Amino acid sequence: MADLEAFRAETRAWLEANCPPEMRQPVQDESDVYWGGRRATFKNDAQKAWFEACRDKGYTVPAWPKEYGGAGLSPAEAKVLREEMARISARPPLSSFGIWMLGPALLHFGTEGQKKHFLNQIARGEIRWCQGYSEPGSGSDLVSLQTFGEDKGDHWIVNGQKIWTSYADKADWIFCLVRTDKANKYQGITFMLYDMETPGVTTKPILLISGNSPFCETFFDDVKVPKSYGEDIPAQVGEVNRGWDVAKYLLGHEREMISGADGGARTSAIGAAMKRSAGELDPLLRAELAMFDVDALAYACMGEKFLDEIKVGKAHPAQPNMMKYAGTELNKRRHELFMAAGGSTALEWDSEETRGGARAREWLRTKANSIEGGTSEVMLGVVAKRILELPGA
Repeated sequence: MADLEAFRAETRAWLEANCPPEMRQPVQDESDVYWGGRRATFKNDAQKAWFEACRDKGYTVPAWPKEYGGAGLSPAEAKVLREEMARISARPPLSSFGIWMLGPALLHFGTEGQKKHFLNQIARGEIRWCQGYSEPGSGSDLVSLQTFGEDKGDHWIVNGQKIWTSYADKADWIFCLVRTDKANKYQGITFMLYDMETPGVTTKPILLISGNSPFCETFFDDVKVPKSYGEDIPAQVGEVNRGWDVAKYLLGHEREMISGADGGARTSAIGAAMKRSAGELDPLLRAELAMFDVDALAYACMGEKFLDEIKVGKAHPAQPNMMKYAGTELNKRRHELFMAAGGSTALEWDSEETRGGARAREWLRTKANSIEGGTSEVMLGVVAKRILELPGA
């Protein structure tokens, strides 16, 4: 405990010295989030300084080993860092599907060459990833995917289509599920990594009801994917035709990310902040805020409990499904309350006063939370079957 308290004091001093005041403000729009990658630009000097300080310290991925770009923090130290960043409302220095999803899969399934090559680029913000999972007709039943990779000896030729590919139009690389054996549904899928600038890869944005969208359709037309990018850097993660094992592992991390299980803004308490910003609130709305805050705190406690169970090897494999369902429902409630507190002004769509209708657009965007990463119905089905052990219909 003495070592942890010393680490906390050291971390607090480092944050005070390195986190600019501008990086301690709530995120207002997409430009406030730094994603990294080949085409990345910084919104301002403060965003650049905060990212570079964390990158050099290993704090973009603090729990990753130092040889892969992290800080090598223990789980307890990483928790202290999260708490101290939350205390000053520090923004994440780098947002990345590479950090949230691909990184954990590479740490678990990747070769040493893949880890050193890709994880360091992710940690330094040099590469931005998108996820090639869902297809038209293969969403909740993902294992029915039809994008096919034909073996050509030293490379694959990939043809097919993905949908709901978040930020595909901005990504540098894709981690993609490709069928490589049509005769075997589960043991015929390969988890591939390839460059989005490869000839034959095209994207088309999908517009949502919010008026904007991170989602795209992604098309592969005779895309040549080399089987290797160098010594011990195969293009596939895990074994050929065993990509479903990697996919399932990654889905657990995706669902935790969507759920806000890391204690992020989408599941944090909001009552005090809303009272400060909106003044005296309607008593009924105050009661709803109080109920939300209680549920948000309970959810955070559940997340800490699950993390502790993971550390000692007692976590249930279906727990991410619980977290995903509960977290996304909590986030939708959060934005419903924002709309209720904002009154008619919150419904405004275009003015500078409402930042182009940011609140209304964010509220509409949350409707996708219960679809992306596995629908709420599927999550409840998994919880019923795997955790509650209820009989099937």
